[in-house]
Amino acid sequence: MTVLDVRRDPEALTITVTAEFAAPRDRVWQLYADPRQLERWWGPPEWPATFERHEIVPGGVATYYMTGPDGEKAPGWWRFLAVDPPVSFEAEDGFGASPDEATPGMPVMRMSVRLDETAGGTRMTSVSTFASLEQLEQVVAMGIEEGLRGAMGQMDALLAAG
Repeated sequence: MTVLDVRRDPEALTITVTAEFAAPRDRVWQLYADPRQLERWWGPPEWPATFERHEIVPGGVATYYMTGPDGEKAPGWWRFLAVDPPVSFEAEDGFGASPDEATPGMPVMRMSVRLDETAGGTRMTSVSTFASLEQLEQVVAMGIEEGLRGAMGQMDALLAAG
């Protein structure tokens, strides 16, 4: 499995995922940049994602929904704040149909993803930052740590497939 660590830091109000891939950085970047590849791993295996919109440029928006085993749909969105292909991006990450239709009572996180070249491929560091400890605890109770581990654990198979 490529996921090395999922770490919660209540003092910094962050959840950090660190993973390593035996693939070049440009190839790992494509797993984020191409919505058809992204939807093959974003979301836990039992909650696959479908991206309806994906504009990975500063100010761009991505909208998606994850479909649960019983057919329930859980919508989400990203608003890209900074994009530096193939190195990094930052985005607001929220629940709901779009940034303009965010789900009341649900947190909006700041997601920062960085891809660094290593001798054996690429190291990914993804940091989600929360506005409060209550928001962090809210998504932890929803299973975000297990969800991130499961979702990102699917990336290896896609990279191996080419």
